[in-house]
Amino acid sequence: MMQRRCNPLKPSGLAVKFGFNAIMIVLSLLMILPIIYIFNHAFKPYHELFIYPPRFFVQEPNVQNFVELFWVTANSIVPASRYLFNSVLISVLSVIGVTLVSALCAYPLSKHPFPGRNLLFATIILMLMFTPEIIQIPRYLVVSNLGIMNTYWGHLLPVLAAPVGVFLLKQFIDQIPDALIEASKIDGANEVITFLRVIIPMCMPAIATVAILAFQNSWGNVETSALFMQDDEMKNFPFFLSTLTNNLANNVARQGAAAVAALIMLVPNLIIFIILQSKVISTMAHSGIK
Repeated sequence: MMQRRCNPLKPSGLAVKFGFNAIMIVLSLLMILPIIYIFNHAFKPYHELFIYPPRFFVQEPNVQNFVELFWVTANSIVPASRYLFNSVLISVLSVIGVTLVSALCAYPLSKHPFPGRNLLFATIILMLMFTPEIIQIPRYLVVSNLGIMNTYWGHLLPVLAAPVGVFLLKQFIDQIPDALIEASKIDGANEVITFLRVIIPMCMPAIATVAILAFQNSWGNVETSALFMQDDEMKNFPFFLSTLTNNLANNVARQGAAAVAALIMLVPNLIIFIILQSKVISTMAHSGIK
């Protein structure tokens, strides 16, 4: 009776798994380095901000950059609280509007056959190819002709159409069995009730992902303030932070405040993504994105 001999050169399953995990840990550390750098950069004194060769980690951390940013915002014509209020309000409304519009568009595309459905969905996919710079002029003309310049609608309306959100939600809704929708209709539910009580609860991972993308797009958006807003009271916080180092006599002044501003812009996105990252992974798996 012959005995099976193990090949000493063939790695075992445990060794392969350990090696794969080690590689993933190294890649994860490389991906987190920019975040660590932004946190360290905000606490660097000026002599470390401009040291050569640059240092990754701060050697003498202090809060002087935060004090400088507070001083700049305290002496601005429009209070920084006004810019921050605009950003928070616009971001919240954008998240609600983008998720609602994307879901209302994705549901009929997925579950209601109608003439031209495939052409419409193909057009939405085609929109993913266009960069924001290409549509700046048409978008400006639309906002101007609608008469919503210098209003909150000028911030909100240009970002409501989100092809990525429609695509993710449509692909996710495709996974929902038609039998559930038919059962709800048999129970007497109309389209609105079916949409709110069947589709929306089952699409929460995709909705969370679309909400994250909408928040990131709105929170860091400078375009609407620069193009559509003339009054400073209507501009948002990212636009205010982008002006910290503009029109100065040298490139050194306010660099500490700019480093803190970059940290402020990062923290909300980071917190929201950490809380909802499991939903993002689930959405990508259901949407066929590898």
